[in-house]
Amino acid sequence: MSAETRITVLGAGSTMGLPMARNLARAGFHVRGWNRTREKAHPLEEDGVRLFDSPAEAANGADVILTMLSDADAVIDAVEAALGSMREGTIWLQMSTIGEVGTERCAEVAAAHDIVLVDAPVLGTKQPAEQGQLVILASGPEDSDDARATVRPIFDAVGQKTIWLGRAGTGTRLKLVANAWVLTVVEGGAETIAFAEGLGLDPGLLFEAIEGGALDLPYLRLKGKAIAERNFEPSFRLTLAAKDARLIEESAQRRDLDVPLFSTIRRRLAEGAKDHGDEDMSATYWTSAPNNREGDGP
Repeated sequence: MSAETRITVLGAGSTMGLPMARNLARAGFHVRGWNRTREKAHPLEEDGVRLFDSPAEAANGADVILTMLSDADAVIDAVEAALGSMREGTIWLQMSTIGEVGTERCAEVAAAHDIVLVDAPVLGTKQPAEQGQLVILASGPEDSDDARATVRPIFDAVGQKTIWLGRAGTGTRLKLVANAWVLTVVEGGAETIAFAEGLGLDPGLLFEAIEGGALDLPYLRLKGKAIAERNFEPSFRLTLAAKDARLIEESAQRRDLDVPLFSTIRRRLAEGAKDHGDEDMSATYWTSAPNNREGDGP
């Protein structure tokens, strides 16, 4: 299956798309790629990935189109540019985080052009993507065993676990719920560390106090360490975290859900992204840092 399936990755130079394309190539798939800034995808050529200057060129002859782009507009624009090269029954593996409205737009495009849409956003950031340890939240199509059989080895090459969730769109909804928890931990942890510093305490005392207990949390420790060391090399950019928070708020508002915490998190992340958008999402810390003294340590 791997040697025969031809995959086109649109967004092959993105933080997530590049390691995913690399893992697919190393698993034996025929991989073609396109990225808006081609230079970012150049390292893939060492793994045999063929790069092209347009989505249409990259998609020519592909069995599977995999999109890993920043937002719904970027995804739709890339796929619409590739439609002329896509044949009926081509599988569109949409793995970007684009929210419910974006996924509904993708479903409309797929239906209009007889494309098989698999909604499969992922849990994980840069390092899990590099290690092939993503968690895939796959949904749709429920009536196509052939499509699932085709994408299963693709998922195996980029992830450690795949959860099948029913109709297309269910994967996106679960991704929003998971992101709500991730962003709550990141923003809550950043503000807690800023609060500790404001009280004149070394934040390391917090981690000592909760160590080994029910309140201990590896992800909080990971982001807390980055904040303490002022190391905001992006694993997942703050700009994208702010976008994800907006998608969470959007879905809550569609259902009249009273979840003010998520609206607050969205505002805080957006504020931090104005000056620190290209840094890791833990850089949301700067918005709450005592006196915003970026050069000071704890």
